[in-house]
Amino acid sequence: MTSVDTAWLPPTERFDFWQDLVARQSSTATIRSAHADDFAASARVIDLGAVRLGVWRYPSLEFARPAHLIDSGDPELYQLALPLSGRGVMTQQRRETPLDPSAFVLVDTVRPHSSRLRSDDAAPGVVETVTALVPHRALPLAPHRLARLCAAGIPAGTGMGALLAAFLRRIVAHPEQYAAADAPHLDRIVLDLIAGMLAGRLDVERDLPVDARITGLRARVTAFVRQHLADPDLSPAAVAAAHHLSVRALHRLFEGTGTTVGGLIRTGRLERAARDLADGRLRGLSVAQVGARCGFAHPAHFSRAFRAAYGVSPREHRERAARG
Repeated sequence: MTSVDTAWLPPTERFDFWQDLVARQSSTATIRSAHADDFAASARVIDLGAVRLGVWRYPSLEFARPAHLIDSGDPELYQLALPLSGRGVMTQQRRETPLDPSAFVLVDTVRPHSSRLRSDDAAPGVVETVTALVPHRALPLAPHRLARLCAAGIPAGTGMGALLAAFLRRIVAHPEQYAAADAPHLDRIVLDLIAGMLAGRLDVERDLPVDARITGLRARVTAFVRQHLADPDLSPAAVAAAHHLSVRALHRLFEGTGTTVGGLIRTGRLERAARDLADGRLRGLSVAQVGARCGFAHPAHFSRAFRAAYGVSPREHRERAARG
């Protein structure tokens, strides 16, 4: 991971530094800002392999890549952007779409495009955006098909968009949790989730490679489990039925991943229970009530499972958390 911050520079040099950084990370472009006289900004770039993730923070920015700045030798890349805060617009191919935290926006960096972003009331003075740069060749979808999605909003709160958004946020928020050896695996997952999201918008999921479809289905199953942990009837059979799979097919889906659907349910419930027991705002709930809201129908089973996982009883865990 590479991190930069303009804070260490004199205010008059910060914007020029940022211009150079943008050119190195993506492509030659013109950028302007109403805060150019003192451009307080930072960036983190995480290189996974084919995919390069970035987290960009700045007060406001206008970006333009007109035709005369595009060279035939420029790398053919797609940029997928998701604002975490701020509002603006993205334009490409005579199509203009809003930039806001509700949607991803795709652009082809070797076609003219422009964008404008400024802070909003939710985070005054700060625009924060997550981006993923992906080579054309890394996506199993033809450029002429993807051209239909350029500068078109792709919802980040439902379906594959929600799964991708959550996964990217998790990586960029805590990159220290991953070792260098994890990068190829993360790279593959991100590529498959991006391909699945874009194919879904184009209604061509059947054209994706089998591995990409499996990754997408596995991500949907995992998200479903997390959303329904409080349901005491959640089981591999219930998960399989919700996804129109046989239980056997569901188990095959997780072969080689080091876990099972039953394991996902059990671990998810215990992790949620551990967080809730340590949450001072929930001290009014009994240990049994915490277990119930995490999907454990029987207090004795909850206590045994918790002790087996953490080496202490739920009550002891809560008391330790209360002592700091």
